[in-house]
Amino acid sequence: MHGAGDVRFFDRFAPLYDLVMPPAEAGALADALARADRPVKRVVDIGGGSGRATLALDVPERIVLDRSSGMLTRARTRGLDCVRGDARALPFGDDTLDAVTVVDAFHHMPNQRTVAAEVYRALAPGGVFAISEFDPDTLLGRGLVAAERVVGFGSSFATPAELTRFLERVGFEAAVVESGFEYTVVGKKRESH
Repeated sequence: MHGAGDVRFFDRFAPLYDLVMPPAEAGALADALARADRPVKRVVDIGGGSGRATLALDVPERIVLDRSSGMLTRARTRGLDCVRGDARALPFGDDTLDAVTVVDAFHHMPNQRTVAAEVYRALAPGGVFAISEFDPDTLLGRGLVAAERVVGFGSSFATPAELTRFLERVGFEAAVVESGFEYTVVGKKRESH
């Protein structure tokens, strides 16, 4: 209803987004990034929107990638480096990123398998892919799933166990970092031999 990744909704909603969304929790993201087998200096936050999660990352180079120009306008006002792009075709070379994050947005992304494969390609060996999402098996999660359907989103939610298995099928070593309504899963790209 709102286009691929619900982008038209987020373009319209961008001016109000940060007023209704709480700041991102830095703890689980920091724990996920700490699992990298390499120094984490360059992170891309895909579906990063207004940059609320990107700001929580304590790394030298933080980049917000999003399809919504309205959300990127908000991120730029926060002094963040921004790239308008599609997570299904990341504009980064092979093995060039130390970490990739997706916070509260993976369920909006069409072709999640393609997104995960693109992240795997762009990550350097030992790099990590941290995903914070909402567990549809919790009471709040069931309510969120129903609300997003009412709004007309094309969301696709996964439990922590489902997301872990999904990342493993793509080639990552995956683990749950934090459980609950909002959970975090991390996938590490294996070192090349």
